[in-house]
Amino acid sequence: MKKLILIFVSLITTSIVFAQTERVKDTLNTDEIIVVKPYTPTISDAFKIKENPTLENEKIAKDSIQYTIYSVPVASTFTPAKGKAQSVVREPLDKIYDNYIAAGFGNYTTPYLEAHLHSSSSRTNDFGAFVKHHSSKGGIKDVLLDDNFSDTRLDLYYKEFERDYNWELNAGVHHQIYNWYGLPQEATFDPEFLNSVEEKQKYLNIFAGGKVQFEDGILKGGTVELNQFSDDYNSSEIHLLAKPKIEFPISSELINTTAIVEFITGKFDQNYITDDNLKYTFLKLGVNPNFEVLRNDLTVNLGATVYYSFDLENKANKLFAYPNVTASYQVMEETLTAYAGVTGDLHQNSHREFAKENPFVSPTLNIQQTDQQYNAFIGTKGKLSSNVSYNFKVSYQNENNKPLYLQNFTKTDGIIPTTYGYEAGNSFRVVYDNVETFKINADINVDVSREFELGSTIEFSDYSTTNQVEAWNLPTIKATIFADYQTKKWYGGANLYFIGSRNEFIVPFEGVGESIELDSYVDLNLNGGYIFTDRLTAFGRVNNVLSTNYERFANYDVQGIQVLAGIIYKFDF
Repeated sequence: MKKLILIFVSLITTSIVFAQTERVKDTLNTDEIIVVKPYTPTISDAFKIKENPTLENEKIAKDSIQYTIYSVPVASTFTPAKGKAQSVVREPLDKIYDNYIAAGFGNYTTPYLEAHLHSSSSRTNDFGAFVKHHSSKGGIKDVLLDDNFSDTRLDLYYKEFERDYNWELNAGVHHQIYNWYGLPQEATFDPEFLNSVEEKQKYLNIFAGGKVQFEDGILKGGTVELNQFSDDYNSSEIHLLAKPKIEFPISSELINTTAIVEFITGKFDQNYITDDNLKYTFLKLGVNPNFEVLRNDLTVNLGATVYYSFDLENKANKLFAYPNVTASYQVMEETLTAYAGVTGDLHQNSHREFAKENPFVSPTLNIQQTDQQYNAFIGTKGKLSSNVSYNFKVSYQNENNKPLYLQNFTKTDGIIPTTYGYEAGNSFRVVYDNVETFKINADINVDVSREFELGSTIEFSDYSTTNQVEAWNLPTIKATIFADYQTKKWYGGANLYFIGSRNEFIVPFEGVGESIELDSYVDLNLNGGYIFTDRLTAFGRVNNVLSTNYERFANYDVQGIQVLAGIIYKFDF
């Protein structure tokens, strides 16, 4: 009995001490609680209690306390308001249409048309067409001959997506009209001579090709291209390029190998000096194996390219071998990546390629191959901050038979008629030379905001020639600055081009040739538009804003300020 009394007294004493420690006095009143503002819970009010909280100091001694809780009912008139989920406001996404047509018109009587149309007959295919036309009636100041041009292109394609492979076929036609309007400015031309000149040149390219890609197996796919190119002077060229690709494992790595089969044949009805025709036929067989090694931040590609080339017209064959070794190392994640390499290639020049780069070449060209013995480079790239990226590269390359554009000598004094419209010192030929080039490239891009992007590119080149006095028509400095801005309703952009001075060699009628320097130039182009709806957009372009009468090639001035405006309509079938 005494033990029970002692235990009872101990419990009461412990309870009193515990109660005094926690709270001196605890009274409970039944009052009415008035809610001034109903409680509206949000997702941010919720939290999750950790199941296993971490003690800040685990060395604190724990007292063993026993206590008893007596449940007492609490009277309350508080009724919590029911929670209401907050709705998430989503902006409607702009509908993406599969087709569009753009049409416009500008000064110099310049119509413009562009359209992309495509559809499908099942979930596994896609077919369509792309059409583009751009032309002008000309109107360059002080030009004595017609300077109009026209550029029309049609592309057709069909794609099929199978379970184990995909394939695509494409075909089209590209038609262009240009004029040899760049007569020497230092000569005086008789009106009768000008009326006798046939300065128009037409180019026609009919092309077809395809590609296939396999998901499994050693054969991974390949591409094939076929071009038939001709002009208004009975020049013709057929160019075939096929590249099948295979892949097979070696230990834990893969070797990717591309085979190259390139065939080209063509002719010109006459050369520039005589009426003898010019013919060329080349067959190039090659293989390009590559072994890529990935080790943490290091990527190394060990490869080579080997060709056996057949000059079928001159019955000359030769073996070419080039390195293809590149490496990159991520020094600092996203901030700094260093890379370097040595590559080389055997490039097949063509009439189509020369006419694309310089449409004022004469149909009397010497077609050869360019042997790029090596191209060694080293550089860095990465990000200076979250929105600023850069790329800096230094390279040195050695090329044998590098093509250079040079003005043809004139066959008239402005009175004596010429046989063809390109013989008045108003066309260009191609000469080849061994050229070594030291080049520095620097690129920087800045994402100022989600709507505004800014960037710049600069390239400095130093050329060393073997036979020619200068690297004709190659600028030492090229630079570009661009800016793009787009909102939900407006978009705009600007491109500023700078081309440094170039050297040209001209030969007047029965005179001694001399080297001249073409002035550097700046070309500023602007574009913009207003989006009325997701279907309809108005656009505008202003080229050569500064209206600089610069020469792209010797005696070939460009059009002044060019303004073009139109609309774009998007739709689905």
